[in-house]
Amino acid sequence: MTLLRLAIAAAIAALLAVPASAEEGARHHALSLIGEPKYPADFAHFNWVNPDAPKGGLVRIADIGSFDSLNPVLYRGEAAAGLGFVNEGLMADSLDESSTSYGLIAEWASYPDDYSSVTFKLRDEARWHDGKPITPEDVIYSLEVNKAANPRLGLYYKNVQRAEATGDNEVTFFFDVKNNRELPMIMGQLTVLPKHYWTGTDAKGVKRDPLKTTLEPPLGSGPYRIKQATPGRSISYERVKDYWGKDLPVNKGVWNFDEIRFDYYRDDTVALESFKAGNLDYRQETSAKNWATAYDFPAVRDGFVKLQEVELDRSQPMQSFVFNLRRPQFQDRRVRQAFNHAFDFEWANKNLFYGQYARVGSYFQGSELAAPKALPEGRELEFLNEVKDQVPEEVFTEVHQNPTNNSPDDVRNNLRKAVALLKDAGWEVKDGVLTNTQTGQRMEVEFLLVSPTFERIVQPYLRNLERLGIKGTMRVVDSAQYTRRINVFDYDVVVGNFPQSDSPGNEQRDFWGSDAADREGSMNLIGIKDPAIDKLIDRVIFAKDREELVAATQALDRVLLWNDYVVPQWYSPTVRLAYWARYGQPQTLPGLTPGFLQVWWYDQKMAERLPAPSKL
Repeated sequence: MTLLRLAIAAAIAALLAVPASAEEGARHHALSLIGEPKYPADFAHFNWVNPDAPKGGLVRIADIGSFDSLNPVLYRGEAAAGLGFVNEGLMADSLDESSTSYGLIAEWASYPDDYSSVTFKLRDEARWHDGKPITPEDVIYSLEVNKAANPRLGLYYKNVQRAEATGDNEVTFFFDVKNNRELPMIMGQLTVLPKHYWTGTDAKGVKRDPLKTTLEPPLGSGPYRIKQATPGRSISYERVKDYWGKDLPVNKGVWNFDEIRFDYYRDDTVALESFKAGNLDYRQETSAKNWATAYDFPAVRDGFVKLQEVELDRSQPMQSFVFNLRRPQFQDRRVRQAFNHAFDFEWANKNLFYGQYARVGSYFQGSELAAPKALPEGRELEFLNEVKDQVPEEVFTEVHQNPTNNSPDDVRNNLRKAVALLKDAGWEVKDGVLTNTQTGQRMEVEFLLVSPTFERIVQPYLRNLERLGIKGTMRVVDSAQYTRRINVFDYDVVVGNFPQSDSPGNEQRDFWGSDAADREGSMNLIGIKDPAIDKLIDRVIFAKDREELVAATQALDRVLLWNDYVVPQWYSPTVRLAYWARYGQPQTLPGLTPGFLQVWWYDQKMAERLPAPSKL
């Protein structure tokens, strides 16, 4: 054999001898898409917890609607609040660092330079509540179930080709693409299910099916298990005293309540009154009117109920009136623009919201990812030029701004602009009703609502639309019917909320991607099917570094805005909390959330000072 053949043979033998996990490089105790994780591998606990927080006590929180399923991954039915306390992911998200997670079920993660796979080493001590170990087979099974049970997750894990057990208590996910920096973190978020439980039978001998709703409390591995579940009334969780992960750094000072109970109400007004009466303990107030007018009651004045506003370091979601483009009357952009000109945010903020809100102006509001208030340039312009012939021309010539109504003249001018836009789109008023001049279709629009509190917001909007000849109605339905109609896209206009992280990626396919538009249960509420947006989403997903990610996201934001898919609503710069004064909190709360259920605790001495509900 020649020296050359010997060298080739030796090289091949060396390659074959390298195990899969060794090819993947460094072992990471944490993953971050923003920069280096804040905490080293040997950290003791997060700095936004009290590591010595006492365990104990009960907390009661309201939820609106009902539930008919305890399946933790299925999109069908109404899942009960709090199921995430029972099942865990491979890694735990940090509450203080955007797009950063630390090892939980997994001790470490490893991936190659081209991000073509990721390997997780499962902790040997990780256990289900029945004492059985969490295995690679559980993780492999979980990927299959998550993708089959939930169309949103099916898109989220679209590029995950397969999962295999590749070492001692190790599992590797293989991807069908390279250079998707987000995929290792996405797999760390996978909800891990016990295969032996879901492939087994219930107490009656009936085989379980993870693709169906169930009211049997599921087996999990998390800090809580279901104590009692009564559909339509309440669900309570009890802390697992021998929880396998209680001493991990990510869990020190966390999950301190002995019992968490969600009581269900049909109406938020009733829930608020129940809170005032002492039947609920904690409330995150989402109504500006309530915050301004409903919290001057004796328990607040006596110091028994505390009010607190928390500023968070995170982007704001695009909360909006969402048009369903599957309806023919909304397919012309000029029609959608006219609806935006008819919405008087300034009046609503002054008369309904007590001046507490600001208008949403971006799908990434308050973040560097938002399209700059200037014409595109640099890398963003490069990405936009790739789709120049497929996007509105204003993308390159104007900065998108919501209409404003600072005076009566502004209102009249905006309504005139709306009339002109509708006329250009082929709609004119006939016999008092806006009618399509070609098809004869009348502009009739139903606003589908699940919360009665939105009625007072939609009513003045309908009056403005009526001035344009648009026949608008409201329909408030219960949470079960609302969920069904949302899942099958049976609506004209709904209130949508699109939360974003500081490192967007695969979830953008679910929000705006063509593949999601006809996929039942997806978050593409709008019904967008646009090849330019698909291309920009891929630019976001496959960005090589932070600079490229920011530019690609800004380009995506700008194109979404100029397509006028929604009428942007508002956001509050603070989170408003009300709670009975029997709970302690760390000196420094996490930056991304108040973290009430995670990091607060029951203070027995404070609780003893409060009067019984009957004496309030």
